Amino acid sequence: MQIPGGPDGRRMLAVTFVDRTGSGLWGATAVLYFTYVAGLGTAQIGLLLGVSGAIGIAGPPLGGLLADRLPLRTLLAAVQALRAVASLALLTTTDLRLLLAITAVGSLGDRASAVLTKLYATRIAGPDRSRYQAVNRTVSNVGWAVGGLAAAGALAAGTTAVYRWLLAGDALSFVAVALLTLRCGEPPSASRVVTAGGPAAGGSAAGAAEGRTAAESGAAAVTNPWRDRRYLAYTASEAFLCLDDSVFKVGLALWAVTATPVPHGLVPLLLVLNNVLVVCFQVPFARFGTTSEKARTSLYPLAAAYFAGGAALAASATGTRPVAVTALILAAVAFTVAEMLHATVSWELSVTLAPPTAQGAYLGVHGLASAVQRSIGPVAVTGTIAAGPLGWLGFGAGLAVMCLAQRRLTRDDGGTPLSVPPLTVSEH
Repeated sequence: MQIPGGPDGRRMLAVTFVDRTGSGLWGATAVLYFTYVAGLGTAQIGLLLGVSGAIGIAGPPLGGLLADRLPLRTLLAAVQALRAVASLALLTTTDLRLLLAITAVGSLGDRASAVLTKLYATRIAGPDRSRYQAVNRTVSNVGWAVGGLAAAGALAAGTTAVYRWLLAGDALSFVAVALLTLRCGEPPSASRVVTAGGPAAGGSAAGAAEGRTAAESGAAAVTNPWRDRRYLAYTASEAFLCLDDSVFKVGLALWAVTATPVPHGLVPLLLVLNNVLVVCFQVPFARFGTTSEKARTSLYPLAAAYFAGGAALAASATGTRPVAVTALILAAVAFTVAEMLHATVSWELSVTLAPPTAQGAYLGVHGLASAVQRSIGPVAVTGTIAAGPLGWLGFGAGLAVMCLAQRRLTRDDGGTPLSVPPLTVSEH
């Protein structure tokens, strides 16, 4: 299979795999590490994760802003090194105040790296960015699975030394990622062309001229995302459409064990089903986001998938065990379809709504959506569970309405250009 972006595209897929494998090691054991190694109580762990998550919200806009001013490859490698230092620093203390500071730094680096990696892929893949994103998400899910399985095998020993080695493995993965990133080329950037008044690093003079032409054609566009009311509204709607993440991390398991008669062993199988479906179908789903118009049209089936998932979860609490099992499986499939569709639509629209001369800043603001969702999503989902079956119906219907509102919000109304020419994201 041909990978968009050439050699650098393939190297960045290796970066994604190593990064996600390391994160799988830590993600499966973080709470256990803080419990059995750091000796923290439940309330302290909640405070630690909550504060670090809140501070991490600043990572995407900060990373995106710097990416419009600094070489992207160097910046991304530096952020990965910061994540490595933060992970290793966790091994040096059990003091809650120091752990708060360290996890906050790690959270900033984690959220910033996600935006910077997306921006790098956008610049090297150009008009094939939708397909590249799909391949990247597939590799990411495989990495998570490998890391999680490795952690599960290691945890059979159950010793504090194992927890420390798993954390060290996560830190070493960031070191490897930083080194792999430095082997990649610096992608061309329209924003740095304008700032420097000459060709961007790695770009030709012709590419620079094309970048300036594209920038001039959209001169009426706002280049400060904090003053772009449409992009801010779009980002706010994205925070809601990212809630499928909390459904899988919190909602499915908690709802299944508290409101349905299904055996508890079904819960991990639903998560495995989600992972397998993403690995198998994310790349074919890329066809729904190859242009901005296709992405907008895909908001219709996305709305249907969200509503179907909410309705299935509501139905799972109203029948016998076979009915509940069937409904939960249907809910997992529906929300997985929604996850894949939204990933494709979100990638395309977040780029095409951003002017080329401020792409990093805009994508940084867009990254706030997932960062905010990680903080408020669990609260929203647990509130939905407390409301019972009607809560899930309302949840699905609300997300469906948000999809339709986003389609209207992102329509090409003759003002700010919606479809950015390919050369604004990869001036080769």
